[in-house]
Amino acid sequence: MRQGAQGLRLSVPAIDVLATSPLTRAVETAEIVSGEYGDLATVVVPVLAPGNPASAVAAWLDTQRNHHVVAVVGHEPGLSRMVSWFLSGTERSIIELKKGAACLLTFSGGVSAASASLVWALAPSQLRALK
Repeated sequence: MRQGAQGLRLSVPAIDVLATSPLTRAVETAEIVSGEYGDLATVVVPVLAPGNPASAVAAWLDTQRNHHVVAVVGHEPGLSRMVSWFLSGTERSIIELKKGAACLLTFSGGVSAASASLVWALAPSQLRALK
């Protein structure tokens, strides 16, 4: 993950908010990413824990509108379902994010179902190759 975080930093030079699930593995991953970004503060967001619907994450993201780049650290298969919901309006996975992968979404208008566009998605090996 440390090498992947270096690749992420090259792809996304600045993060305004680094949000993480409260579960240990996600917090540890967020700390690695935080270190790559100069010890960026992390925010524990309970709705990023497994089992929460994408709409709950959307509601939280909507409160972050004053930030340009919000990074989210969570768990599979929930992250893939969440990204799918933002892209297509259904939580049936249309994209698979492997452990340590990253993707960049942009939103047109509000943060809701089928409101995002996929800019890129990188597998862990691709992120590591960027360093």
